[in-house]
Amino acid sequence: MTTATQTPAAPAEGHIDPAALVASVVPVQTRSERATSFDPADFGVPTGREVNWKLTPIDRLAPLFVDEAGPTGVVGVDVQAPAAVEQLRLAAGDAPRGEHFRPEDVTAALAWKHETEAPLLRIPANVELDEPIVVRLTGTGGLAHAHVVIEAQAHSRGTVVLRHEGTAQHAQNVEILVRDGADLTVVSVQKWDDDAVHAAAHQARVDRDAKLTHVVVSFGGGVVRVNPSVELAGAGSEGRLYGLSFSDAGQHLESQVYLHHKGPHTVGDVLYKGALQGASARSVWIGDVLIGPDATGTDSYEANRNLVLTDGARADSIPNLEIETGDIQGAGHASATGRFDDEQLFYLQARGIAEDEARRLVVLGFLSEIVQRIGIPELETELTEAIERELAEGAAA
Repeated sequence: MTTATQTPAAPAEGHIDPAALVASVVPVQTRSERATSFDPADFGVPTGREVNWKLTPIDRLAPLFVDEAGPTGVVGVDVQAPAAVEQLRLAAGDAPRGEHFRPEDVTAALAWKHETEAPLLRIPANVELDEPIVVRLTGTGGLAHAHVVIEAQAHSRGTVVLRHEGTAQHAQNVEILVRDGADLTVVSVQKWDDDAVHAAAHQARVDRDAKLTHVVVSFGGGVVRVNPSVELAGAGSEGRLYGLSFSDAGQHLESQVYLHHKGPHTVGDVLYKGALQGASARSVWIGDVLIGPDATGTDSYEANRNLVLTDGARADSIPNLEIETGDIQGAGHASATGRFDDEQLFYLQARGIAEDEARRLVVLGFLSEIVQRIGIPELETELTEAIERELAEGAAA
């Protein structure tokens, strides 16, 4: 098991080291200090007291903690890709699988262990795709593990859309490599059935003068936990991390976001928005930004906004910011959770718009900021229609 912390020197015989004593009983709090391992046994089964599991319904994720391979064919895969895209299968040890990815929890370690051949989607150097790569993942029920590698080689440009539908108990890793000067967009859409359980770890490294736009859209599923981790490793690299969720009664939608500014003159923008309606609707967002000691000239901002539409819904939002250098352009974070703005509703109603229609317009306006950043017109239209359906179902309930 590896960790970012250093092992202290052994104390003299008979001496109790206070720092070592505290370290033995106080759990790791910062994202950068979390231990990593490819061996699921090093993590054990979560208890709910761990910092990265304390807001997650671990009882509902229990099927994903079992160390056994699921049957084949649980999740059907259909890939639609332009001819220029290279598709390969990678065993453990085959590059670039594992070049950057390091499991941070037991579900990611199990997905690594039980995915014997990881699919690779590679956009070759200097290739600019006119159409997105669309990977349709359809669950038919049962336990499934996956490790997917997406590589954008130097000065390439393209978009990858992962679409999740049907039902499954799915532990998934997505490893993203954005080489020098490349521009990659990755969109993960969760439209599972209500009984699906999905825990995903997305880990990305962005090299010199490269750009990654990463979007998480979660509408369906009983429990959906998609945790993106992006390292801006190269000078001048950029990371744009956006999220959109709509949680209904009984749904738990979660994202724990980590943005690590490692290289100099990097730019980060994190914005997640969510709406919640129905009893026991739940969303969790934890945002960690680390500006490392060599990340001079960094410009970074993260924000989470949640709109609670009914009683009984709950949104947890925790932004964290660590800065290890004083030479930055700017850094900040923000979080807000609230109900409808009465002034907005009054403004619309004063102009003859009925209350239900006014509420619909406010929610659409709130969430469309994320939808419009995806950059795929067909998908943007589909998501707008999905928001409309969610609102209509909530009004009819």
